[in-house]
Order: sequence, then C-alpha cells, then structure tokens
Amino acid sequence: MPRERSVYLGPRLRRLRRDLGLTQSDMAADLDISPSYIALLERNQRPLTAEMLLRLARTYRLDLAELAGDGGVEFSTKLQTTLKDPIFADIDIPPMEASDVATNYPGITEALLRLYTAYREEQLALADRDASGPTSLTDGQDPAADSRRFLAARRNSFPMLDDVAERLAQIVADNGGLIGHLKKRHGLRVRRLPSDVMFGSIRRLDRHREELLLDDGLDNASQMFQLALQTAYLEMRKELDGLLQEGNFGSETGERLTRRALANYAAAALLMPYSAFAKAVEARKYDVESLARQFGTSFEQTAHRLTTLQKPGEERVPFFFIRVDPAGNVSKRLDGAGFPFARHGGGCPLWSVHQVFRTPHQIVTQWLELPDGQRFFSIARTVTAGGGAFGVPRVERAVALGCSAEHAGRLIYTQNRPDLSPENATPIGATCRLCYRSNCTARAEPPIGRQILPDDYRRTTAPFGFSDS
Repeated sequence: MPRERSVYLGPRLRRLRRDLGLTQSDMAADLDISPSYIALLERNQRPLTAEMLLRLARTYRLDLAELAGDGGVEFSTKLQTTLKDPIFADIDIPPMEASDVATNYPGITEALLRLYTAYREEQLALADRDASGPTSLTDGQDPAADSRRFLAARRNSFPMLDDVAERLAQIVADNGGLIGHLKKRHGLRVRRLPSDVMFGSIRRLDRHREELLLDDGLDNASQMFQLALQTAYLEMRKELDGLLQEGNFGSETGERLTRRALANYAAAALLMPYSAFAKAVEARKYDVESLARQFGTSFEQTAHRLTTLQKPGEERVPFFFIRVDPAGNVSKRLDGAGFPFARHGGGCPLWSVHQVFRTPHQIVTQWLELPDGQRFFSIARTVTAGGGAFGVPRVERAVALGCSAEHAGRLIYTQNRPDLSPENATPIGATCRLCYRSNCTARAEPPIGRQILPDDYRRTTAPFGFSDS
C-alpha cells in the first residue's frame, strides 16, 4: 500500500491564525493542543495530520479542500518569480532549490520577499528622483508618487485581498446580493436620492438613520461598485490597515490615496471574484466588453481588474492600464507588463489612447514599438463619468489596456486579424524628452542630451533636427 505523503502547511496555518486575529496560545486552546505544537506546525517542523485538518475545519468553519491544498505552492511561486529579477541573473538557482527553501524555511522566504518589495519601492523612488530633477517634488512632497510606487512595487496584486473578497462574495450571494447583505449584516437600508439632495456626494453612510445613500444619477455598474466599496470599508478594514503598514509613506495624503486604491481593489475583487473572473477571462479570450456584461461592471472597472490577475500560481496575462483626459493629464496608471510609462510630462501623441476621443466608445486596437524594439499590443476606448440627467456635467476620458507581444495572441482582439500585424507597429516613445527617433513629425520637444541643429539653411520635416551624438 503506498505511503501517504506528509502535508506541511506552516505558512498557510500562520496566515489563517493572523487573519482570525489569534495568538498561538488562542489557537492552541481552540484546538485543544499545546502552543508549542502550533509553533512547530507553523515552522513546518511537524506535518499537519488529517485529524488536525478536520479539527481546524470544524473549529473555524473552513472549506477543508481549500485548507488542505499545498501550502508551500504560493510561497514557492512568489519566490521563483522574485528570483527572475535581473539582479539575480548571474546566480544559478534551480526551481527545485527555491521550492525547497519556500517549503522548509517559510520564515526566511517571507523575509526575502519583504526585502525585495522594499528594494523595488526604493528603485522606483530613485527613478522618480532622477526623472524629476533636483528642483522637482520628491518623495515626501509627492503623495501621488508615493501611492503609485506602493502599487507598482507589488505589481498591483494583493492576493490576500482577493482571498478575503472571494469568501465575502459567497456570503453576499447567500444573503441575496449587496443590498440584502448590507441590511442583514449591518442593518443598513440602501436609498437612492436625487443629486441635489446628496450635496455633492455620490455615496454617503448615514449612521444616525442607519442608511446608505446613493446618488440616483449613477448607472447600475457605478451603484453596484459603490455598494461593494462601502462593504469593503465596513468588513475589510483590518486587511486594508495591515497592507498600509507595509508602506513607507512620506505624507498622510499619500497613505490615504493608497488606502483608497486598496479599497477600490477590494471592491472590484468583491464584484469580480478572482477564481470566477480568472476562469471567465480565458473562456472569453480577454474580451473586456463581454466580461463587463457577464459581471455587471463597467468597461473601465473590468479593464482595471484585468491588471490585478497575478495571484501566484493562478496568473493570467499581465496588463498595463492608463487613463487620460482630453488634455493628456494622466489620472490613473497601473503597470503589470513592464511598459515604460512617462513618470513626468506627457505621453506619446502617436499612441491611440490620445486619439480615441474622435471615436467615442469604440475600441481601437494598435501595435506599439518602443525605440529599443520592444513591442506591445494595446486597446483603447473612451469612458464617461458623471451625467445621468439633462444638464448634469459629464467627463470624457480615454483608457488603454495593453500587454507585451508574447501574450497578445491570447487576446480576442488579435485573433483572425491578418490586417493587424506586429510588423506594422506604430513607433512610439515613452515621452518626447526620452525618445531619440529623429524623424518623428509629432515631436513636441527635443530629447535630453542631443544638440539641436540650426535651421538657417535646412529645415527638416520633423519639428527638431538634432545631432547623432
């Protein structure tokens, strides 16, 4: 008879205990075992027996199948992803070694992952300082940059929020949806009121009357998102606060901006639970409009959610996302695909995201090629905020979602399109100051470090002629 393999779930057990807000002594008392045994289990010095798995499931009302999964896979995948960074390129670390470290030394693995995240934040901070120059805003003075670095260092992926939101989504469904859940769990009645009664708010929690008020001018997707957002603030406060403690913010505003971003992430994860959404994106080949219809969300909400699908072991296509207004101001920027966004100044006018205002609500596809030869595939479309009644102001913005060339074939937008070839990619740059294409007629300013040629006797077709060195 084959011998049953021992199951070691140290990191997962420790995370469960922390999520429940328990000490080792508390959990030991609940399970009727010694605190020292809990410590040995969490350090993977003892396997988790079938009897103990059942006891955990009964005591804390957990899904046994979910709890009994391979607890070392997540840490192992995270560690292997981290070790792909170019800083480790000259070190030969076989995947088996990384897996052994993650399984047998979870504490060391967690410490390494924290150090790497801190390193990434510092690298991004240095890039901001180098790009902005000595007289521009620095870390403590630029709260938006603080928030962007926090998200970018973690690739805008927060698996812990995804896990909690997925469990909460099931409870919400059992309670008949968000409105029923807010009434049953929090005693809150949802009311929709005219904009003039809301006095500039689209959502307001009235604790005195036990009501959650929504602007009735919001479309259905926006109303559902606001309900999910309030639910996240009410029921995921501990998780949001815990993530914020990992950051090193230079100002209270930077921390609040990040808290808002994390709460929005949690709300999206509640409306589009990770497992169901990850399965749907493959079935629908990343068709944003089709996915939005399936989950009852807006085009922008759905595109934003696609940038977050990097849960270790369950990764999907890594995307980048940007939102701009007609003047070119960037109001949201997320990168999970290695796209070199301009940190300061405008983007490239040849990118279709700046041109789709001419074709409202139509998806425009485009292949992009950077000066170094990297190619990306992008879709862009306008989205509308506000409105909802005659005379109510509307705000038109454009959003773009893209991925690197290696993943583009998985998207419905590239399939059966012989007219759409990467060989016909539009040559763009991150920003004019960092782009050295000499024949670009759309150039707005000369590149850094190049000498501008006089035009006394010759005027080039490009706005600036500049030397090769």
